[in-house]
Amino acid sequence: MLLKTRGALTASAIAQELGMTKEGARLQLLKYTEEGLIQSENESSGVGRPKQFFSLTAAGHSKFPDTHAELTVKLISMIRSTLGDHALQSVMDAAEQSGRDRYMIELDTVHELEARVAKLAEIRSREGYMAEYLKDDNGYLFIENHCPICAAATSCQGFCSGELNVFRFVLGEEVNINRLDHIVAGDRRCSYRINLKNKLVV
Repeated sequence: MLLKTRGALTASAIAQELGMTKEGARLQLLKYTEEGLIQSENESSGVGRPKQFFSLTAAGHSKFPDTHAELTVKLISMIRSTLGDHALQSVMDAAEQSGRDRYMIELDTVHELEARVAKLAEIRSREGYMAEYLKDDNGYLFIENHCPICAAATSCQGFCSGELNVFRFVLGEEVNINRLDHIVAGDRRCSYRINLKNKLVV
């Protein structure tokens, strides 16, 4: 979970975060490495010995839930092959509209931007996206550490574009939202920059 939400970390950082000895952390890391769940990479930062960073492998990421992955991918393939891409797009459009309607019910009485971003993170976390947000001088960084529909999104990226459209709709026309990281593109997480359109980003 720590590597999933924080990305690559050294054994020392892992030990400190988990309140255990460095040796204990290394034993766990060795076990997960042998099981193919994590991998290590040395990074040089100038003077001194390179630091060893540990991160999840594809097998490690797969330990987190991907909701009905096999069935969903099969259904996408069947719709595309039997009814065509136009029919698949119609399904994607309906899914997007359903997302707008669901989220707006919960966001209807929330008006301040940060409160809406926080509520969206709460909703997405309930749906399995392990969402969180950070506030900084440029607005908000909205982060999803996991994608529970990754297999489906890889098979049909209409899911991803539809989700971005839903975010833009429910947060309002006065808000800019741009994707920075994308799990489907190989990043460890999906992240989005959110700021008011009249706010200068530096």
